[in-house]
Amino acid sequence: MKVVDSILEASSLYHVYESKAEDGNVVALRGIHIDIKAGEAIAVVGPSGSGKSTLMKCLGGLMKPSSGSVVMAGKNMTRLSGKELVHLRQKTVSFIFQEGNLLPDMNARDNVAQPLRHQGMSSRKALKLADEMLDRLGILPRAKALPAKLSGGEQQRVAIARALITNPRLILADEPTGALDPITSREVLALFKDLHENDGVSFLIVTHSKEVASFADRSLELRDGRFVAEHGVGVDVEDLSRNRELIIDETGTVTLPPDILLRIGGPGKYMVGDIDNGHLSLTGEKIAAIGKLELAKVCPACKYDYGDSDDQLCPACGSSRPMVEVGS
Repeated sequence: MKVVDSILEASSLYHVYESKAEDGNVVALRGIHIDIKAGEAIAVVGPSGSGKSTLMKCLGGLMKPSSGSVVMAGKNMTRLSGKELVHLRQKTVSFIFQEGNLLPDMNARDNVAQPLRHQGMSSRKALKLADEMLDRLGILPRAKALPAKLSGGEQQRVAIARALITNPRLILADEPTGALDPITSREVLALFKDLHENDGVSFLIVTHSKEVASFADRSLELRDGRFVAEHGVGVDVEDLSRNRELIIDETGTVTLPPDILLRIGGPGKYMVGDIDNGHLSLTGEKIAAIGKLELAKVCPACKYDYGDSDDQLCPACGSSRPMVEVGS
């Protein structure tokens, strides 16, 4: 049996944004584990604020996680020097962001050619390849236009051309078709599919688009900084409440999506019932809320009556005075 190497792995990935606000620090990622095989396409879906953009930046080496490790093409990025990290990214991964992030003082052609120049290719050859890529994406007539003169859709196609020009092994894309019209979006997805199926390029795509998610081999649902479910081909990102699949890690830990937890009764104690042929039955017993605590009126050891005293030690037997729930 052929073993497929991983192109990107993350283990126990946490990221905390420090804040002096009243609410305190923000935990954006909570113990993320992910393994992307060479040639695999994965979509990450989830609501706004679930940690998708932070995840993309940490996986691509654009941001150092608070803890955990990220391994790209067999190298632990969290242990690389800045120069080594840049070199690894240049030969392995390309990024596509929703905003495009084009260099404003360079025309479309130069924007696309720039990554090749950084790799040491001659300007003449880089520009020739840039023209070919722009033509492939149907935007060659706008090659000499500055980004400010391009529409949002044109800017995004230039950004995609720039990402593809280096023949990356992995593409990390954040809503890559968000600024495109439906026809151009389908053309870009067809190009992605060709790269995925024929050139073995791996993809990790953050998306709200049903069409983009269906392009992926599998979709991971991210909520509150955790992967809470995995879906196969054809996930409906408009309704993730049907046919949910839960991920159970190697330690046996399962995280329930908040809506499912609410429907089964919320946090509490659950008894395992019948286990048969892949089916698990749980019977819930909600944990009672903890009431107000106060110092015990009577010593549990010798029954000394404290009365109105605030003594922390029993005067009769020397036992520590416990705190008890009001009414117990």
